[in-house]
Amino acid sequence: MDLQEIISKGAVIIDVRTKEEFDQGNIQGSLNIPVDEIGQALAWLAKDVPTVVICASGSRSAMAKLILDSNGFKEVYNGGAWDSLGNIHTGACPVK
Repeated sequence: MDLQEIISKGAVIIDVRTKEEFDQGNIQGSLNIPVDEIGQALAWLAKDVPTVVICASGSRSAMAKLILDSNGFKEVYNGGAWDSLGNIHTGACPVK
């Protein structure tokens, strides 16, 4: 299954770039949780919703994936660079 299909089936997209980077361009409907704040979001993110993490190049999203995986998230995918996913949007609700 490719990322487009995973997203079309309701995955949440978490953009782990800084707020400033996110404000310069983002995927409609994605959540902005900078990688250095992802630990604080563990308390309210739903662990059973497929999640795609993205950033500018794939490095920070790889770190975020490791954090989410190690905290019991079921399906986490590293989407890499946010602008490589094309013209998509998301609407899943990641809150418990």
